[in-house]
Amino acid sequence: MTELRFPEGFVWGAATAAYQIEGAAREDGRGESIWDTFSRTPGRVFQGHTGDVACDHYHRYAEDVALMADLGLRAYRFSVAWPRIRPDGTGPVDPRGLDFYDRLVDALLARGIDPFVTLYHWDLPQALEDRGGWTVRETAEHFADHALAVHQRLGDRVRTWTTLNEPWCSAYLGYGNGVHAPGRRDAGATFRAVHHLLLGHGLAARALRAAGAEAVGITLNLADVRPADGGSAADAAAVRLVDGLQNRIFLGPLTGAGYPDDVLAHLSRIVEPDFLRDGDEKLIAAPLDLLGINYYSPTYVAGRTGGAGNSAYPGTAGSVEFLPPVGPLTDTGWMIEPAGLTRLLERVAADHPGLPLFITENGGAFPDRDIDGTGRVTDTDRIAYLDGHLRAAHDAVSRGVDLRGYLVWSLLDNFEWAEGYRKRFGIVHVDYLTQRRTPKESARWYQEVISRNGL
Repeated sequence: MTELRFPEGFVWGAATAAYQIEGAAREDGRGESIWDTFSRTPGRVFQGHTGDVACDHYHRYAEDVALMADLGLRAYRFSVAWPRIRPDGTGPVDPRGLDFYDRLVDALLARGIDPFVTLYHWDLPQALEDRGGWTVRETAEHFADHALAVHQRLGDRVRTWTTLNEPWCSAYLGYGNGVHAPGRRDAGATFRAVHHLLLGHGLAARALRAAGAEAVGITLNLADVRPADGGSAADAAAVRLVDGLQNRIFLGPLTGAGYPDDVLAHLSRIVEPDFLRDGDEKLIAAPLDLLGINYYSPTYVAGRTGGAGNSAYPGTAGSVEFLPPVGPLTDTGWMIEPAGLTRLLERVAADHPGLPLFITENGGAFPDRDIDGTGRVTDTDRIAYLDGHLRAAHDAVSRGVDLRGYLVWSLLDNFEWAEGYRKRFGIVHVDYLTQRRTPKESARWYQEVISRNGL
């Protein structure tokens, strides 16, 4: 097989999120988040699992950083828990929360690992949700204050900042169909949340840049939306609608083009857009130094009268059918199609030239075998998944896409949101009873990829 090399300086790393790994949910002044509330609500999370302990990264970060160094990671993307910094979302900063991230950043830099900070990965302080959450404008303003407080403490050492992780999930899954925290089921609230998340990004990005941040961006879970058969006008309309709700509703305003007219027309049939104010789109279009893309699986749709639609996509019922995944699937039932990553990267690069791209999440959950007598965790399915997607990423690079790095999801097995601990994405196995870490075969494979800068 032909050897593939990535560009000189390509960034290899791994990603995690605070609520999924930190634990220490009630230590050092940390406040309640919407995920604390949601996970403790019966029926919301598999078997009532919570992130109270998770991977205990809060206490074991030094061990985890040593693992990263052993694997040769050049970058580590982690999120800052807003409730650790301001327990009620506003008010005084608790220095103990910032102390933890201060220690983490220093440990990373001492090992030659570049910290990539995500300022929001879904753990909104519950106190802010009680006052309306992302459906109200004030939350966006408080988020900018949060961003600035973190930068004031870490900005002398952290070069790369992303504001939000996957605002689509926060808005559509948190406020639309309720499968994620805070668990609301209100189509109109979905679009209010979208706008205020984007406004929060814009306000935070401007505050960070004014404070001297070197590189500021955002991470989106963009989808490669494909027609079922590729021929009918109804299928094309379905693709355009879903692409608008998943991709263009974010990419347009973030890159200065504003909300697409067809998307505005669609959301206006669901909610009165009185939350859109003059000047908001200019605020949202703060200059981006990078765009993070999270990719796992493509989305196939068909235009069908009476189609079931999808509750995560308001307004699709009656005209859109979301097709079930086919072919090889991950343990979460997601379709494996690396070519979708190539198409997505090429599309974003063509539509937004000059914008550096990072793959900030990519990976798969697989039913890893228990540790055998040799102490090894064999996960050949994950290796195949990662290999295929890295080859797809290289295809995009070879076609001129300005892709700067790849961060595998995830470093550790962790609390997988509504799935609890039953789905494992990590390249490092975590025994949740003992907290023992064991690098899987995929970790050693990734170590080799990094050492040779390619496949």
